[in-house]
Amino acid sequence: MSNYQEIMDSLHSLANPEKVEFKKKKFGIIAKNSLGIYHADLKVLAKQLGRDSELAIRLFDSGIFEARILCSKIFDPKDLTYEQMDAWIPTFENWEICDSFCMGLFAKTPLASLKIYEWSSREPEFEKRAAFATLSSFCMAEKKAANETFEAFLPILVRESGDNRIYVKKAVNWALRSIGKRNVDLKQRALETAHKILDLDTKSGNWIARMPLEN
Repeated sequence: MSNYQEIMDSLHSLANPEKVEFKKKKFGIIAKNSLGIYHADLKVLAKQLGRDSELAIRLFDSGIFEARILCSKIFDPKDLTYEQMDAWIPTFENWEICDSFCMGLFAKTPLASLKIYEWSSREPEFEKRAAFATLSSFCMAEKKAANETFEAFLPILVRESGDNRIYVKKAVNWALRSIGKRNVDLKQRALETAHKILDLDTKSGNWIARMPLEN
């Protein structure tokens, strides 16, 4: 199945308005133009389609929420540009689509590092979350990077630890823990960073730093 209209027909056949409400109430996922399709079903469809960046862009441009998530799963990371990344992130309206792009696409390219720095100071909640969700996934995707690559991100986590918005602080915490999981040396740097965050004594920072210290 590679025909755009066939894919759109398939998405509409999976539509379930009850799932839209369930995802909103259960997971806080609020999306415009949502058909009500679970992420797991989109993963199955993406596996059938394979990588196709041109098709992915057409799906994104449809404006349908699930088609946009599908875009994140079939766009080839080799075709990604800084301009395309910057065009997409202002459209992220919830954590599901943000994380789908960050984990499935952005973190798999060498472009990730620069955008992590840039997006970390953005004001919109999900644009800022994109920085830290990408960093968290980059920790897993980039196997050969030296410790210094990840140590350089730690000051950003300290700087943004005062943001009390739930989807930002959760992502900062996620990034801090992901850095600490790479190896024993980075675990020590992450713990030191957690203490620096605690020293700032902010409500969100205390929450962010607690789990790395307890783990």
